[in-house]
Amino acid sequence: MKRDWIATARTLSEALPYLQRYDGACVVVKFGGHAMGDDEAMTRFARDIVLMKQCNVHPVVVHGGGPQIQQMLKRLAIESTFVDGLRVTDQATVEVVEMVLAGRINKAIVSAINAQGGKAVGLSGKDANLMICEKALKTRRDPDSNIEQALDLGFVGHPVKVNPDVLRTFIQSDLIPVIAPVGAGRNGETFNVNGDTAAGAIAGALKAERLLLLTDVAGVKNAAGEVLTDMTPADVEELTEAGVISGGMIPKTRTALDAIAQGVGAVVILDGRAPHACLLELFTAHGAGTLIRAG
Repeated sequence: MKRDWIATARTLSEALPYLQRYDGACVVVKFGGHAMGDDEAMTRFARDIVLMKQCNVHPVVVHGGGPQIQQMLKRLAIESTFVDGLRVTDQATVEVVEMVLAGRINKAIVSAINAQGGKAVGLSGKDANLMICEKALKTRRDPDSNIEQALDLGFVGHPVKVNPDVLRTFIQSDLIPVIAPVGAGRNGETFNVNGDTAAGAIAGALKAERLLLLTDVAGVKNAAGEVLTDMTPADVEELTEAGVISGGMIPKTRTALDAIAQGVGAVVILDGRAPHACLLELFTAHGAGTLIRAG
């Protein structure tokens, strides 16, 4: 038993330089994937966020909720249509999206953080005009004619302006903002925004020290299937061109490059299912996942 306490004390002591490094820093954390649907993982995540705030690191949580949206649409017998794997968000669907993201999921995360002694406040991108969006434009090439066609995805938005003042107010206090990726259009429309995209835009506006993208994989892998621990934008472009970075990892790495271009210190893509992934990344020499920084 004595050895266990000594090991704990040693761990705390070894964390000192990292605590000093991130003292007063803003860290945007995108919470999503299967970890969000697991009660035990949610509790661990909430505890880690509270610990970060207690250590004078200022977390800003942005969350997703695709599986929960799909469940609610099914319960309400609202059919989803997809174009090239992208959900078409019509008026009925966007109402469900806002209800699930800004309501059920947002308040579940807020409650989990508060249960661990934190002071979380739930927001969406519509609050205080935090995230102004325009309709996301997507195209695809017709396989027969080879002509690019515009895709109408409905109320799927892309952030064009982020107003971080309200978040800075929280950062300067003991409150922890938890943000649902629902944005406002210039004409009052409601837009569904990809969670990673929203997190990247918010991190860029805040010039955050770190953006942590929690996902269901260990990180970015090379052609041999090994997780890469450190990358530059040039590395990302090279592996994307070679087809090594593909599928769902492309939008995550693209978000990382956009955030770095906007002044974010570095972006880490890491496995949110791993216990205490955020703490491992910030406060230990081991780190977690793939760190992408300016070359």
